[in-house]
Amino acid sequence: MQTVFTKCAAMTPFSLSKVIKEEGGHSVSTKKKKTKEEIEAARALKIKKKEEEEKQRWRWWEEEKYEDGIKWKFLEHKGPYFPPEYQPLPDDLCLFLVLMDYACFSAQEMTLEERQLIMDLNKCDFGELNAMHKQKVEARKNLSKEEKLVNKEANQKIVDEYGYCVLDHHRERIGNFKIEPPGLFRGRGDHPKQGMLKKRIQPEDVIINCSKDSRIPEPPAGHRWKEVRHDNTVTWLASWTENVQGSCKYVMLNANSKLKGEKDWEKYEVARKLKTCVDAIRAQYQEDLKSKQMGTRQRAVALYFIDKLALRAGNEKEEGETADTVGCCSLRVEHITLHDTLDEQKCVVEFDFLGKDCIRYYNKVPVIKRVFKNLKLFMENKQEGDDLFDRLNTQMLNKHLSSLMPGLTAKVFRTYNASITLQQQLKELRNSELKDNVAEKLLSYNRANRAVAILCNHQRAPPKAFEQSMANLQAKIDSRKEQLDLAKKELKQAKKEAKGSSDNKLLIVVEKKKKAVQRCEEQLLKMEVQATDREENKQIALSTSKLNYLDPRISVAWCKNMEVQLDKIYNKTLRDKFAWAIDMTEHDFVF
Repeated sequence: MQTVFTKCAAMTPFSLSKVIKEEGGHSVSTKKKKTKEEIEAARALKIKKKEEEEKQRWRWWEEEKYEDGIKWKFLEHKGPYFPPEYQPLPDDLCLFLVLMDYACFSAQEMTLEERQLIMDLNKCDFGELNAMHKQKVEARKNLSKEEKLVNKEANQKIVDEYGYCVLDHHRERIGNFKIEPPGLFRGRGDHPKQGMLKKRIQPEDVIINCSKDSRIPEPPAGHRWKEVRHDNTVTWLASWTENVQGSCKYVMLNANSKLKGEKDWEKYEVARKLKTCVDAIRAQYQEDLKSKQMGTRQRAVALYFIDKLALRAGNEKEEGETADTVGCCSLRVEHITLHDTLDEQKCVVEFDFLGKDCIRYYNKVPVIKRVFKNLKLFMENKQEGDDLFDRLNTQMLNKHLSSLMPGLTAKVFRTYNASITLQQQLKELRNSELKDNVAEKLLSYNRANRAVAILCNHQRAPPKAFEQSMANLQAKIDSRKEQLDLAKKELKQAKKEAKGSSDNKLLIVVEKKKKAVQRCEEQLLKMEVQATDREENKQIALSTSKLNYLDPRISVAWCKNMEVQLDKIYNKTLRDKFAWAIDMTEHDFVF
């Protein structure tokens, strides 16, 4: 039995629950098989729990909305949860550093006695600290079931105390109630401030927002809040300014809360309204491309890019942010290259710049002749670092858009184009790839979603384990093909034996073999579709558009029309976030 335990130790809990190991020619089951009654009981319990959750859900979308910008009438909470203070190291270790970059952090956080011991960082040995860190990691992994339960209960106690608020007398979950501990700033992409120290946030840095008639949250002992406000026109519960980029951070409600849901609903309704006037707006900016006013021409070209390429507007950095990221309105001459071709109808613009979160945007796109000529004009007598649109900014652009339609901004175009693209793609794929198999229906949905992700430049690096994962899946496919070949041979033999016979037993065997072949074919098809889907998605992030840009009602209606369970495309987090859409949407919804 020793070899069994040795093998199992290297396996994941998931594989452990599914795999049976061989030892001495006998099967050793790693998990007791559930009885039919146990399975039915678990299913009934799950259904009952879901029904109870639905009963308790606050169906705010069935209530009348507040007017005049009011977000709530009563708000009470405990304030944010602060990380533990710095804990001194054991006596046999004189240093609190994980990396050399942590020197500033350590100097600020260590005790006076510890700082006096460190005179030259080059003489510091980080080996002991590294070993201690590894020991702690291993200790956490090796905690007993009882110890893990104690930790879980302690964490749950924190969540119960700080992770909920009372909003208009309904208990709502808070999204990010924990303030980040001090540490090194990582950022996303190739951020220029990567490695800078994020200082410890104190209660004196935090502004609290709650009702006048609520119990004001108590700050930690010996501290006080920076300020207490009672502003019911905003949705945040607490705020502070972080030191690295100088941006404001907020404690907000969870994604499935009323305040977040209302904001989403309004966002998609405004984007949906754009559909009624987008043709007129496009006609207007096409006409403005010929304007005698240079500023009007620049605005028209910028709108063309925002509309056709779903570019972000730009000029949206927080004060103090120094990362060289740009959007449409803040493009510089160095960010585009014009490619003349012999065919004037195929003018090409090459884009290459860092967008939001320092994610590179690179694209070569054909543009209409009038846009190409305007770009040439905008670039005349300019250096690489000069603004392409030197007579335009985001505020000017959005002011113009709001005059065309109330609530319209450059960002609405991105939501509109993402949602309308999904709807059009689903319609086209449904007509050309209509299948009965659920796996193929999901592949069609993901392909439509992928078209949106490409439009919005939602890239990702291939997962580290991608190649191994694909190899494992291919091995399963090959194994299933062998099983299918064997099943077909057995069916052929069964038919041969039953030919001309009236023996019911032989006929029953034939039917069983037919079902075995059909089952193998279905399983093989599902795996092959899964492999195709994984390969096509390896560098595209589908979740970002689902979360932020696609009207959920399109997906809900598609699921109802295609008879696909919603949990196949929306996980529980998304189902909770878009509960309003799931409850309201009929199968005939059109964005």
